[in-house]
Amino acid sequence: MSLSTELRAMFNIHPEAGTAVIALAGNPNTGKSTIFNALTGLKQHTGNWPGKTVLQAQGTFHLRGQKYILVDLPGTYSLLANSVEEMVARDFLCFARPDATVVVTDATCLERNLNLTLQVMEITNKVIICVNLIDEAYRKNIFIDTDCLARELGVPVVATAARSGLGLSELKTMIEAVARGKIVPSPRRVVYDPDIEDAIARVERQIPAEIRELLNTRWLALRIIDNDVSILENLRKYCRVSEWGVLRERYEYCPVSS
Repeated sequence: MSLSTELRAMFNIHPEAGTAVIALAGNPNTGKSTIFNALTGLKQHTGNWPGKTVLQAQGTFHLRGQKYILVDLPGTYSLLANSVEEMVARDFLCFARPDATVVVTDATCLERNLNLTLQVMEITNKVIICVNLIDEAYRKNIFIDTDCLARELGVPVVATAARSGLGLSELKTMIEAVARGKIVPSPRRVVYDPDIEDAIARVERQIPAEIRELLNTRWLALRIIDNDVSILENLRKYCRVSEWGVLRERYEYCPVSS
């Protein structure tokens, strides 16, 4: 069994060969569940995330003869692991390694939703932004330039109105393109203050090769700088990284001030 298959099984995800795993992320009240229901129909089931009381919903859809498992992550405002829901969403993106992640945003308050979007983009480059509730935005005289947004963020953007089905066909096509490698997004990097960037570089250089193969090292360095012990503990939990102890001992403090 490959590491990727083993890790996905730990999240109750058991894809068949050739089946792509797609994560659905987003703030609460963005219509994420409506998107999930519209894409999967009755081909879904629910349970709890392993070891958590948080509801897990997953379903399937097919496109051009290929199967996709869609996993509806808990609605969160960030991935900083300050709640069980945030930790579940973060850990799935980090360790289950979805073939694509759709971040559902609300077109009527897009700026508020971009915080989570940027955090997801720091973890993975396989990101699609779904600007949902576009019909409500039009009624409020709000117009989203999706092409400009895609250029600015470096990832595909699809406008939808899930309740009426508008844009869902385009969203499926984009999911296929990203998951199958036909489109390779290049997310815009968030540039921090010089002292933080220097700390990121110093930490990245010392992350063991064993861990480099598992996670985005820049994102991991940021979490270490922020003294996020939970991500280090979950490296041990999910990946049994042999050098976890060294990393934990070395970076149990914030290196910005060192």
